[in-house]
Amino acid sequence: MSAQTLLNSLFRYKASIDEELLDALSALGEEGRSDAFSSALRVLNHAHLVDRIFAANLQREVHDYTASWSSVAPPLAQLSADIRETDRWYVDYTSRITPDEMEEVVDFTFTDGGRGRMSREEMLAHVATHAGYHRGEVGRLLPEIENAAMRDVFAGYLHRAEPSRRQ
Repeated sequence: MSAQTLLNSLFRYKASIDEELLDALSALGEEGRSDAFSSALRVLNHAHLVDRIFAANLQREVHDYTASWSSVAPPLAQLSADIRETDRWYVDYTSRITPDEMEEVVDFTFTDGGRGRMSREEMLAHVATHAGYHRGEVGRLLPEIENAAMRDVFAGYLHRAEPSRRQ
């Protein structure tokens, strides 16, 4: 399996599990929206901001983000739409990136003004692992979504996406 194939699979997995997590959060309804729920939205918004920042970096585009964290998250409906759009972008991007493009090193500026340098492959790996870390954090903040959070494993996704893999 090539790195491109693996990364595309990881981003399809990310999109799938993000969908499940966002649906689980939505199913909580207004009565389930506690302080922990607000914290979970801020965590997801942070992960999403990092996704957007690195999408700009991958394309060598300047972005307007001055921080990767916000004390206030958008409403769940807006954040969900934004996350889904970004997930589609990463699935598309990783489906067409070439091996040479993945190895290319890109210079960029972090939101704190510091300079960074990573290959596109490293940036994609960072985005995938960073998002997984924060989905786990949301699962810890909101134990009532445990069933969705507990399914957040790559092997489980592969078996759901391709049932023939399960023997």
